[in-house]
Amino acid sequence: MFTYQIDREVSLALPTPEKDAAPLFDLLVASQNEIAPWLPWVKSMKSPKDEQIFLENAMQHFIEKTSLNVVILYHDEIVGMISFNRFSWFNKNTEIGYWLGTDFSGKGIIQKAIQGMCNIGFEEYDLHKITIHAAVENTRSNKTAERAGFTLDGTLRQQERLADGYHDENVWSLTKSEWEASPCLSNSAE
Repeated sequence: MFTYQIDREVSLALPTPEKDAAPLFDLLVASQNEIAPWLPWVKSMKSPKDEQIFLENAMQHFIEKTSLNVVILYHDEIVGMISFNRFSWFNKNTEIGYWLGTDFSGKGIIQKAIQGMCNIGFEEYDLHKITIHAAVENTRSNKTAERAGFTLDGTLRQQERLADGYHDENVWSLTKSEWEASPCLSNSAE
């Protein structure tokens, strides 16, 4: 299993669909009220089998080099997922998506996971730019992007379809040169 150790507490790992589906599904159910407003697909996850199918597809996309989905581990316990949703190989860019179980928020885990993904993206995939997209009203995700060193590029009108309709979406970005210039951003495992 591929594991990327960020520090003593947080690591990222390729999912093992049969093993990881149940704990991820349980996290989604426990965190549904906080996650579902921003990630409408959560309501379509009805069973661990649905999660397993998603993970199997994610692993196929990894093999095809179209996306990268990894589980976030906190003290070796699955606490969420983070991904490069799709690669644009010509432009050398991607978009980060993430979710975290409610009980694990406020511990800096997502910040570390984003840092790890940026390290992977810029070092291993030789990307030029990584973006984070967040509905304008999703205060937590917008603050997370800002704290992670991303710059607000702008707002796309009615870009993101959520359960209650279309919302404006902020686009945050970090370029490889910005990442290289900031020791706190490009510092990998402790």
